Amino acid sequence: MSDLIHAMNGKLEEFIHIAYENLKEGDEEAALGFLKEALKIDYEHQEVLYALKCLNWWLEKIQHLVDFYDPYEQGIYILSQWDSYYCFLGRIEESCLPVKEVCDSCQYAIKRFVFCRALYFFLILLKDSNNQQDPVLLLQTGRCCKGAGDWEDAQWYLEQACRLKRDDGAVLSELADVNALLGEIRAAKVLFREAFYLDPQSVDLNGLESEMIKNLRDKVRDKGHEGSELAEWIPVWGNIWGVFSVKRELKPVELGRLKQAILSLENEYRSQSAGLKGEPNPLTKPKLLNRYFWLIDHCEYNRDTSGLLDETMLKIKFIDPAIFDCYRI
Repeated sequence: MSDLIHAMNGKLEEFIHIAYENLKEGDEEAALGFLKEALKIDYEHQEVLYALKCLNWWLEKIQHLVDFYDPYEQGIYILSQWDSYYCFLGRIEESCLPVKEVCDSCQYAIKRFVFCRALYFFLILLKDSNNQQDPVLLLQTGRCCKGAGDWEDAQWYLEQACRLKRDDGAVLSELADVNALLGEIRAAKVLFREAFYLDPQSVDLNGLESEMIKNLRDKVRDKGHEGSELAEWIPVWGNIWGVFSVKRELKPVELGRLKQAILSLENEYRSQSAGLKGEPNPLTKPKLLNRYFWLIDHCEYNRDTSGLLDETMLKIKFIDPAIFDCYRI
């Protein structure tokens, strides 16, 4: 009897493995079939039930692709479902939660399947030479390549997008993420710092995969920051903790824009502190601190003797003594 049980368990594990491999290759029907066969062996098997729930959720969503006629809309529709999917996972994991390794194996296969499916539609559009200079399309293609595990192709598409749209936080953050995944850490740090300086709100925090940025995101979240505030505080703490440690010299025009942005944010912060603008905007302080740090880096890089560095440090101490103490260390 024990030999029979052992053989059945072996067959069940084989079915699960084959199902995941089929899913990663984009054959969802075969994957579904193997999971159902596994369920026949053990209808209470936790991983099989979990995987079936996850796969069936996506299969139901994919049925709605017929509502769209444009390949770009089809690809975007698939990608737009991730937030809803994460909410779904939060609900089912309360009653059906395998061990972490099992959960990760299933989710990796699901992720490969979903991004490969979206990638198919974007590649259709890129066959037209008129679309090959579209930075938005290149960005989405790069994101999908990254999600499908093809990091080198992702890097190529994102570099093309960056060439066409240099000051885009979303493009820069995705390119930074891929560089980190490929082990090009110095480039990743520079690009992440630029992205979070230019437009933190455009960064898809849930879509970033490299451990460097995920760990930073989680540590900042542990400090109580969520939502739009989280994105603004990441560059502040990333600077303090040395994650965004690779700096560069500012061009004169960039320095001028930085000083103008600081002046505008200082006026906004003073008005809010004085109660002249209703409820304070929680994003103003981290935005201002982020730009102070850039100005300090400029001063240090150019060995400032004008007193601007000391003046900026005093401003940081005034608006947030705790940040000042952490930054000095």
